[in-house]
Amino acid sequence: MFTDRMSDVLILQQRLDHHGYIAERSLAATLLLTMEMRRPVLLEGEAGVGKTEVAKALARLSGTRLIRLQCYEGLDVHSALYEWNYQRQLLAIKLLEQDDRPVPDKEQDIFSERYLLKRPLLEAITTTPAPVLLIDEIDRTDEAFEAYLLELLSDFQISIPELGVIRAVERPVVVLTSNGTREISDALRRRCLYHYVDYPNFEKELAIVHAQAPDMPAKLAQQVVEFVQAVRQMDIQKKPRIAETLDWAAALLRVGVSALDSDGIDRIMDTLSALVKTREDQAGLTRPVVEKLAAAC
Repeated sequence: MFTDRMSDVLILQQRLDHHGYIAERSLAATLLLTMEMRRPVLLEGEAGVGKTEVAKALARLSGTRLIRLQCYEGLDVHSALYEWNYQRQLLAIKLLEQDDRPVPDKEQDIFSERYLLKRPLLEAITTTPAPVLLIDEIDRTDEAFEAYLLELLSDFQISIPELGVIRAVERPVVVLTSNGTREISDALRRRCLYHYVDYPNFEKELAIVHAQAPDMPAKLAQQVVEFVQAVRQMDIQKKPRIAETLDWAAALLRVGVSALDSDGIDRIMDTLSALVKTREDQAGLTRPVVEKLAAAC
């Protein structure tokens, strides 16, 4: 049984790799439990380490829809759940003025699902086959909105006063992400499986570069990853994310850099705008610093 479990995790790793996401064993094991148990998973970590891509890869792997709720400060329930199509309702009310039915019957007609505008949360539990629901950057919302999610994540049902309780046709796979800008409540954490997504180690990041930039020479890909990993160890404001690694790799190829060496230092300097994204960090990567980092690769 234990051997079979290890095999299942390995198979999921391989399938994720095939669909463009390289996952370490611990993450693959957590995602396997998420899919089997239909429990939400909370992925926490710095911005840009690939949390959102997990949900996209799961949707590709499952051959199903990805429904994304992008969280932001001030997000309210109606924007995330549902709204009534007031314009169509007003038009229907006008048309019903000549209708002889009792008022309660008219109201039931007005507040029916055909006048309901489904937002991501409601859409996720009424879609078949079950989609992947991505609740992205949950830490950007306030505690009140987070509390509202508890009913959805516990029972996969939503209460609409005019219609009653709407239960999930099929439970979606739910992925929540957090950049850690606000502490997530214990109540929400209890309802989720958990995995911390860190910056990739050398081997994983090199595999990502090979997968996303297959035309890059193997030696240059190795140097790029060594350089980026060294920059992350510096005292800088914004550590380069995986996306920046890939952008920089593409920029180096565009300007004809074939190796990180002293001969191409001018062109390397010209491409650093793809790697570091603040004025202070760019100022810290002086020519002597870049030459030293490149020589060490």
